[in-house]
Amino acid sequence: MATESHSETRNCIVAMDGSEHSDYALDWYCKNIHRESDHVVLVYVPELNDMLHSSKWSNSVYVFDREVMEAMLKEEQERIKVDLERFAAKLKQHGLGGKVKSVMASKPGEGILKAVEEETADMIIVGSRGMGTLRRTFVGSVSDYLVHHSHVPVFVCKHPHKHVQQEELQHLQELKHV
Repeated sequence: MATESHSETRNCIVAMDGSEHSDYALDWYCKNIHRESDHVVLVYVPELNDMLHSSKWSNSVYVFDREVMEAMLKEEQERIKVDLERFAAKLKQHGLGGKVKSVMASKPGEGILKAVEEETADMIIVGSRGMGTLRRTFVGSVSDYLVHHSHVPVFVCKHPHKHVQQEELQHLQELKHV
């Protein structure tokens, strides 16, 4: 059996979405498993749902307006750039060697796995939003997707101070009144 040297470089993917859950995952990685020789890639998969569901489309549902589309794409590119700069600052703040990477994909889990392949990653670190069973059943979970589809280890970091039970109970009560 081969033994792993602590000086061996590991490519570590940390999924970032700007939430406190992904920030917690990055902090957890730094405190618990980070090695000086690690190469860290903060992966961001921007969700284009906001752009696709924008009210700007409502006036021209059947008419393609090139100017509107170009303006929306420019806004989206600027938002992504700002997010990437913020993630780069987090790398620097933690003193990590690595980079930030934006990956376009139809679903965040698919984008993260695409980055794993491109970066030949050794592991994935992802936050958990702590969705309850009911919500996870309907909308799915990025961490569940990664655990079931990844060929490398996945660390799912659940924020210790964020609980979903109250939110899920409230949602169930709302469903009863519908």
